Amino acid sequence: MSFSNYLETKVLDHVFTNTAYTSPSAVYVALFTSNPAEDGSGTEVSGGGYARQAGSFSVSGNTATTTAAIEYPTATDNYGTVTHVGIYDASTAGNLLAYAALTASKTISSGDVFRIPTGDLDITLD
Repeated sequence: MSFSNYLETKVLDHVFTNTAYTSPSAVYVALFTSNPAEDGSGTEVSGGGYARQAGSFSVSGNTATTTAAIEYPTATDNYGTVTHVGIYDASTAGNLLAYAALTASKTISSGDVFRIPTGDLDITLD
């Protein structure tokens, strides 16, 4: 995963200028049909019963990994082809924190359920 411009600036300010950064009380995983990029400009899924889902992570060394499965409600309409995920600091609107392409894109049709198994979403800093 890559950090967004927003989070890169927050981390740099926090570390190098002693500017306080309050971490979000929860993070939410969003699905995209195009690359959100560092500025969050991609196309997030909307409609069809879609809503961002809360994610829980643990950190070991330089990697944060999901500690529970992330499951979206049954789609009531076609989402299109999901190509990317993004991590936000709010369930709606908010700031994009990190994003990545899926290993394999997935077309979500009405009646499908999109699920990210426990441990399958990692954020690694090098």
